[in-house]
Amino acid sequence: MKITLVGLGLKEGDLSGRAIDALSSGAKIYARTANCRSYKSLKNFEVQPLDELFLSSRNFDTLNKKLADTIIRQSKLTDVVYCVDGAVCEDNACKIILAKKKDAEVIEGVSKTSHAVNIAKIKNSCISSVSAYDIKSLKPSPAAVVYDIDSYFAASEVKIALSDLFGEEADCTFICGDNAVKIKIYEIDRQKNYDMTCAVAVEEGEFLTKERYDYNDVLNIVRILRAPGGCPWDRAQTNESIRQNMIEEAYELVDAVNKNDDDMLTEETGDVLLQAAFHTVLKEEQGAFTSQDVTTGLVKKLIFRHSHIFGKDKASDENSALGVWDKNKEIEKQHSTYGESVAAVPDNFPACMRAQKVQKRAAKAGLDYLSAMSAADKLTEDTDSCINALLDGKQAEAEKLCGDMLFDAVSVCRLAGADSEQALAVRTAEFAELFIKAEEIALSEGKKVKDFGELEWNWYLLRAKNAIKGN
Repeated sequence: MKITLVGLGLKEGDLSGRAIDALSSGAKIYARTANCRSYKSLKNFEVQPLDELFLSSRNFDTLNKKLADTIIRQSKLTDVVYCVDGAVCEDNACKIILAKKKDAEVIEGVSKTSHAVNIAKIKNSCISSVSAYDIKSLKPSPAAVVYDIDSYFAASEVKIALSDLFGEEADCTFICGDNAVKIKIYEIDRQKNYDMTCAVAVEEGEFLTKERYDYNDVLNIVRILRAPGGCPWDRAQTNESIRQNMIEEAYELVDAVNKNDDDMLTEETGDVLLQAAFHTVLKEEQGAFTSQDVTTGLVKKLIFRHSHIFGKDKASDENSALGVWDKNKEIEKQHSTYGESVAAVPDNFPACMRAQKVQKRAAKAGLDYLSAMSAADKLTEDTDSCINALLDGKQAEAEKLCGDMLFDAVSVCRLAGADSEQALAVRTAEFAELFIKAEEIALSEGKKVKDFGELEWNWYLLRAKNAIKGN
């Protein structure tokens, strides 16, 4: 049997001629609800409202599934016309029906979105539009419409979402029926009345005066700076000329993490994002790839490597999840040998970090010490050899053995479960603090640290350690 989905529009009289023909066809007529202004358009027809399903549903997902199931079930017995307030394309139950019944006919009505756009006089044609009960799915766009704001709770959720996208101080239009008032976004949940006719329409301001910006805006401002008439410095840059900036910004971001400084972390994360956007825009200009290529590749990579979430692999804990990630990474990189995996470690990593990563990848092929103790024995052996080389005046050999010692030390750290780069960074920071405090104490006593021998330094370092500990 046939299913016809009809949009009733927003008020009485919005019905189209095709909709009236469908309603007059003799089919069984159902309506999503009788509690809407447009339901009055059905006063000359025999209609069964489905409002009882609202009462028996825990949430709107359940409600929409029940509404769709009811219409599909009834269509097995007779032709059915299902009427919804607003437009068919805005109704989630209709979307479920259309997914299951490809031959269902759609007769659209005046949409809640177009009504809000017209009243608010939104100029931008790129508009995101959702029901207040789907607010979490609202996408960033130059303009937005949120309808079905039928309660204070819904209004509060809408306020939070729109504040995040446009800024709480941004202007918006609050619509109730055919009435509209200009308010700030933070005032959305401060209105007197809420019902199913309530909606909010908002449009971002001029680029330089916007309250909030997103990643597309970051790309846009880099393009502006790179354009003719833009900033001479930005226009002169290449991927090669700014590559060091990314390293510096990444270190500053890590420094913010170490300091547990959220304000600093916010700024430094933005600086890293700027570097990524700059490299992307430069490659867009060359025709190499676009920003969407970058984000598409990233999301696809995350989906592929998390096959224990999105695929058939299993992972019960952190280590097994990392194992799945590493396995998928090797497949993705098309490494057929362990040597290819080792060669893929970037040359410009810090020395300790690169050594540890190379060692871990070689260990997967079985090349590794039995334990941290065996690695420590090798470290001791190379240390003794280095000392002997120095005693024999063999400087070049001693320098080579210094590299062996450091590489062995990384092995000890790795097999002991420590990150060598982090361990050395912590120790260096501790030494710097201790040295500064020891010198401070010595200077306060009128001493010249440059004249200190080993015993004096040890004495002041001990005092500095106690001072730092508060003893």
